[in-house]
Amino acid sequence: MTRLLRLLALLLPFLPALALAQEETPGRDALPYTVEIVPTGDSGLDSALAAASDLARLREAAPTTAGGLLGRAEGDLGRLQRALQSEGFWGGAVEITLAGQPLGTTGLLERLEPMSEVPVRIAVTPRQRYRLAHLAVSATDPAGAEAVAAATATPFGLAVGDPARAGPILDAETTLLGRLRDSGHPLASLAPREAVVDHDRQAMDLTLRFTPGPAATFGVPQVTGEETLDPAFLARRVANLAGRRYSPERLETARRDLMGLGVFSAVRAEPGEALAPDGTLPVTFAVTERARHAIGFGAAYETNYGPSARIYWEHRNLFGGAERLRLEAEVARLGEAGGLDRSTYRVSAAYRDPAMLSAWLGPDWSLLANAALLRERLEAYDRDAITASVLAERKISERLSANLGPVMDFGSIGPPDGKLTPYQIAGIQFGARYDGTDSLLDPSRGWRVTGTLTPSWSFRDSAAFAPLKLVASTYLDVAGDKRSIIAVRGAIGSLMGARQGEVPRHQRYYAGGGGSVRGFDYQSIGPRDERNKPSGGGSLLEASLELRQRIWGDIGGVAFVDAGTVGDSSAPDFSSLRVGAGLGLRYYTAIGPIRADFALPVIRQPGSSGYGIYVGIGQAF
Repeated sequence: MTRLLRLLALLLPFLPALALAQEETPGRDALPYTVEIVPTGDSGLDSALAAASDLARLREAAPTTAGGLLGRAEGDLGRLQRALQSEGFWGGAVEITLAGQPLGTTGLLERLEPMSEVPVRIAVTPRQRYRLAHLAVSATDPAGAEAVAAATATPFGLAVGDPARAGPILDAETTLLGRLRDSGHPLASLAPREAVVDHDRQAMDLTLRFTPGPAATFGVPQVTGEETLDPAFLARRVANLAGRRYSPERLETARRDLMGLGVFSAVRAEPGEALAPDGTLPVTFAVTERARHAIGFGAAYETNYGPSARIYWEHRNLFGGAERLRLEAEVARLGEAGGLDRSTYRVSAAYRDPAMLSAWLGPDWSLLANAALLRERLEAYDRDAITASVLAERKISERLSANLGPVMDFGSIGPPDGKLTPYQIAGIQFGARYDGTDSLLDPSRGWRVTGTLTPSWSFRDSAAFAPLKLVASTYLDVAGDKRSIIAVRGAIGSLMGARQGEVPRHQRYYAGGGGSVRGFDYQSIGPRDERNKPSGGGSLLEASLELRQRIWGDIGGVAFVDAGTVGDSSAPDFSSLRVGAGLGLRYYTAIGPIRADFALPVIRQPGSSGYGIYVGIGQAF
């Protein structure tokens, strides 16, 4: 005989009992008990049974009386039966015994009350797992048939012959509902499923029905919650969403674009629950502004370079259009011989305007202006200079951006403790950045690539040159739990179009120190002048490999190898390859890891220190 059962209630995730009618308030009469769940041979089913059983889940957390124990056991019968069915064992059986007696035994409560501890045994007989014999996916009305057919055109995780388990069925419903919404149907919904379980055939017939609703485009977005920002600016920022076909991805991209302005602590996208009279979908972005001003500082230390400190002040909304002004001061090489006179100083201002260029070029363009006054006293050169740049930056995608614009560098430069010679350099910078990682300061997966090419003219030497630099890094989460990370970094540079001597020293390439080849002095790798001071080169190659391992709690360790070389010509040269290796500690905080690395040169370089210690915030790369 065929018995018909509907799956509507049985496929819902079973909920833990909030209360048991027969549960009694435990006190001095609480009765301890043990629970044995007999293994079924199916690990997935065993896990589901253990999670469903109140007898097992509440044994230590909520002591109970004999009456409460009996109530839990009776409630477990239904919960364990639903767990069986959720795994596709529709013909399975559950048996629970207390002190060797099955439930329903006459006088069982009286037998339990005087006991000091009750052994509870749960034995489940799964029998044959049922499978899907028939699967149909349809629309609730003819108007939605085409959309449903398109959503099911590719596999969606469920097929005839699959086990009749609840999880894959619910996952398939979620997948199909997502596809309908991705195809422009914002109000798509799932109708009650129809399931027929045939115990004679040990099979299930399943019908999933969807109501796609009309396809829609976005209406004119609204922004609420702004306090100091110009509403007209925000309206222009999200205006390009209006009229575009509905897509959850487009909605999320617009939300992230607002967050990327840097003036909001939260942005919430709220699509409407019904279409407007014109057939568009209303959408509102609810924003919460951050504080308009911020101040911060940073510090770092490495043995070969000394301590450095940085302080900044930032205005996040200067004129009401999310314009950001950042003033920064930095001092480095504080421990150098010669005192403060041999230290390096830098004062800079950076301005970002996301609206100035948008009127002519579109909302994806921003203006970046930078100016700096600096005094450098380094191993390779002494330099006093003023630098400036005005760049137009375009956000090509959420992860990829490009920029171009003029750069200027006017100042004086010369060998360490030598005579400074004036120079003037102007150029055009072409840059791009791709960041596919999951974190700015502590990435665990993805790629990060940055490149710049700056065709330049040196007025002093009447020479044209074009520095090129490309830096790439990638990260691999070995176990998928963000505890063991392999990080790889590579950099290549080439000074094209001029001889090395025609280019001021600070435009040449150097290697060594933190962020380069640890274990070697800063700028110590590469060609040297007649005073045995670093003179820089025309090419650069660097590579780093790190194994980052979480050890305990917020403590982690790192093992690393760095290598680098600087050549005389613009073509890479491996003749002066230097390798450093070391170990490090990491303390992980909410703002990123605090790092401390110790490195040694594999082969010590004459005139360079025999080790390096590096302390800072964030990973080395």
